[in-house]
Amino acid sequence: MNAFWIMEEDLSLNLQEKQTVVAEVSAQVAQSQTIVLAEYRGIKVADITKLRATARESGVYLHVLKNTLARRAVQGTSFEALADSMVGPLVYSMSADAVAAAKVMCEFAKTNPLLVVKAGSMAGSVMSADQVAVLAATPSRDELIARLMATMNATTAKFVRTLAAIRDANGVVDAPAEVAAEAAAV
Repeated sequence: MNAFWIMEEDLSLNLQEKQTVVAEVSAQVAQSQTIVLAEYRGIKVADITKLRATARESGVYLHVLKNTLARRAVQGTSFEALADSMVGPLVYSMSADAVAAAKVMCEFAKTNPLLVVKAGSMAGSVMSADQVAVLAATPSRDELIARLMATMNATTAKFVRTLAAIRDANGVVDAPAEVAAEAAAV
């Protein structure tokens, strides 16, 4: 039992390291629109590594933190109400994109049932696991922009096709070719 206590003391962070962690997480919280908490009990290291890679690709900050340090990091922010949900072994995901953190966590939870989404927060309100799943189902900002651009492009393309059909129906042939032929005849 004595060896256990010695090992635990070696693994704990000193005050300066704790302050550094809180400062780093506070900086991420300040830039985030959404925070999602998930319990990760029993997940293999290889699976967590995959989750981290997916999060990194999506621009999501993913970190396993001591809950007391996470509570200090969200203190005085719009995510402060989430502190009551910070219990147990949690992985914290934060993103500047309102949907990205929820999407990454919920997609991973579909393939790995050991990851259990516990709660989330967005715009100062705490979300249940079901509400996080609904948020994850909404299109991301990039998807919405792509849809808007496709709609705008389709309208313009249809307008051009309509003008071409009117031109062809009136018997007007390519005007630049006619002008070039007249100029060559002179």
